[in-house]
Amino acid sequence: MGIKLNKDQILANALDLPPVERAQLIEELFDSFNFERDIEIDEIWKEEIEKRVKAYEAGTLEEKSIEEVFSRINK
Repeated sequence: MGIKLNKDQILANALDLPPVERAQLIEELFDSFNFERDIEIDEIWKEEIEKRVKAYEAGTLEEKSIEEVFSRINK
């Protein structure tokens, strides 16, 4: 049997992961709740993400720093 970690230990380890791996972990944890997923909404979000990535790569999407994004959210 493996070593058991408590929530705080798991969180500390998770925060050491690179951002992409943390995002993947979040998605896997969220999926573990077995919510009914709306496939149509998932497809709409997928298309929106692809559209934004293409706009960014084409240089038509304005970049913002993380500080600017959070300052707008926290207003």
